[in-house]
Amino acid sequence: MQTQPHPNSAIALGSPTFDPEHPPDPKLINACVHCGFCLSTCPSYRVLGQESDSPRGRIYLMDAINQGEAPLSTASVEHFDSCLGCLACVTTCPSGVQYDQLIAATRPQVERNHSRSLADQLFRQLIFSLFPYPERLRILLAPLLLYQKSGLPKLIRATGILKQISPRLAAMETLLPPVTRQSFQDSLPTVVAAQGQQRYRVGMILGCVQRLFFGEVNEATARVLSANGCEVVIPKSQGCCAALPQHQGQAEQAQALARQMIDSFAETHVDYVIINAAGCGHTLKEYGHILQDDPLYRDRAIAFSEKVRDVQEFLAMIGLTVPLSPLQSEPLTVVYQDACHLLHGQKISLQPRQLLRQIPGVTLREPIDAALCCGSAGVYNMLQPEVAEELGQQKVTNLLNTGASLIASSNPGCSLQILKHLQAQKKSIQVIHPIRLLDYAIRGVRLDAAQSISPPE
Repeated sequence: MQTQPHPNSAIALGSPTFDPEHPPDPKLINACVHCGFCLSTCPSYRVLGQESDSPRGRIYLMDAINQGEAPLSTASVEHFDSCLGCLACVTTCPSGVQYDQLIAATRPQVERNHSRSLADQLFRQLIFSLFPYPERLRILLAPLLLYQKSGLPKLIRATGILKQISPRLAAMETLLPPVTRQSFQDSLPTVVAAQGQQRYRVGMILGCVQRLFFGEVNEATARVLSANGCEVVIPKSQGCCAALPQHQGQAEQAQALARQMIDSFAETHVDYVIINAAGCGHTLKEYGHILQDDPLYRDRAIAFSEKVRDVQEFLAMIGLTVPLSPLQSEPLTVVYQDACHLLHGQKISLQPRQLLRQIPGVTLREPIDAALCCGSAGVYNMLQPEVAEELGQQKVTNLLNTGASLIASSNPGCSLQILKHLQAQKKSIQVIHPIRLLDYAIRGVRLDAAQSISPPE
């Protein structure tokens, strides 16, 4: 229950505050003992160096707004916006503070009760009207392809003119993935039969950016699941998983997309629902929370989430049943990049490494600060480009310092962020989803003959 403000508080004078619809829970706030363990693991605090841009500082701020001692002002919103939502603090906290629930409750409050600038509103509207809708994105593929082939990207980046006009638009432009022929169509059928004896019947989620720009990851996922005895069901009615709007406080949009996803799998009778993107997987497992106030969908949401598994989590659980071949003639050194919503959100870290080590000739290297966010964080690298820039540079430097010849990344946003900063450092190294490496190893495809993800020109 929200604490009533003091009559003399700023809130009593009409300043914006949290509304009664699920404000940050005082019990969760009070669990924080302000020990400071979260500070060293918080990427925004590392870059900005301000207490208010740390988990502990934001919890102080949530409490002050709840108590009526501070307004939901532009200054306070900036501190909430600076949070990447990476959840490293949740992993680190010795008191078990559920900061993930606190920031998830705060973001919708901000969107409902704070008036952003017109420029901020328009940019966010562009993101939320476009990115969660693959068919809308597909309309833009042809002009985007012409733009990429025209040579304009090199000119625009060399002159820095777009960055002068809008750092956010410039960040979005530098993160554009390359458009390929595959981007224009969904090549997967509705059902992919299991090879050999069927062990499971699983559903597969295609994603939004993944579907259009990383289609080879989806195809590899279907092949690996099929090769290991899974019949794969891919409903064509599925849309966005709701991760993007959910992470940015767009509650109604997230709820609508979650309902659509649940409905699309309603009659499939699958044992599990498989996802190959870290951020999407974390949100899919939170449907019970997202639809907690919906009496028609609440129980269905919980049941759906209980079936969700990251593809690497699932394969490690059921075990591989097919032999794996070496990816190249000489030993291959790989550095696995932990996506935050896989590591901190879903507590999945060992499984991807265990699977990669099963490929003959693969040696894994570990980077320093492996648990630190790369700066992608959904659309954070477009909304907060300055902070994301520094984090991206640090992440790529740490990955390169391992001496690995290949980077394995389980999230499309992370892959794009890493590719951007590899290009900025003029480094050429493959960035590949682990499921593609397993697919190559199953099919006996050598890396030098495989089409890898390459930095956009």
